[in-house]
Amino acid sequence: MGEHGAVAGEVRLTVDELAARAGVTVRTVRFYGTRGLLPPPELGPRRVGLYGAAHLDRLELIEELQRQGLTLAAIERYLARLPQDSTPLDLAIHRALVASWTPEAAEELGRAQLERRAGRGLSEEQVERLVAMGALERTGDPEVFRVDPGLLPLGVRVLDVPIPLETLLAARAVVLEHSRATARELQRLFRETVWKPYRESEPAPAELARMKVLTDHIQPMVAQALVTAFQRSLREELGEAVLDTASPDHGE
Repeated sequence: MGEHGAVAGEVRLTVDELAARAGVTVRTVRFYGTRGLLPPPELGPRRVGLYGAAHLDRLELIEELQRQGLTLAAIERYLARLPQDSTPLDLAIHRALVASWTPEAAEELGRAQLERRAGRGLSEEQVERLVAMGALERTGDPEVFRVDPGLLPLGVRVLDVPIPLETLLAARAVVLEHSRATARELQRLFRETVWKPYRESEPAPAELARMKVLTDHIQPMVAQALVTAFQRSLREELGEAVLDTASPDHGE
């Protein structure tokens, strides 16, 4: 799929390929680079700039934050708060969960367009796995798919992980159940402690509109806090599992 110098799973993309994978223009990629939002590319043969997985996931996260209404200055602050050791997968998770606050309109793509966006060919079994993860939906045409732009990049990364299809379906059900419960509780908390007192103070219509805008801008920050907390909890759980496995009493 046009990946240059890729070895051992590395991704090396030209600026045109990076833009196509992220669904943006080359001009947008270069603009983010001049603003310092995107790290400079590595120089490959003939001094061609080559981008990796970290560039792709960072670009997709920036685009999602833009769609959420954040200014470039706010995006710079958001990115600065990310852990220094954030991996491309960490960035993909951030993007997917930020997108979940305001789901994007699904795109309908043909097979060729889908594979170009995914950056790889897709077998029927891989398509089925992406459907199980919620990244794709089938349509009446077997060669046309309804794509969730927020979940597709993360879903493509998971394709090569040897996870049974049944596990993917069960994991998605767990995430949906708990994320909806969290969203309901946060909505209740914000309604009771912020919106209700504010409305009871009888603000002017213009102030209400401003409050709505501020509320929309808070969503990505809350999403980042949830992602960070989830990643920390998951690492702690995995660490405890490793310790349990390494315990001398384990398995006796």
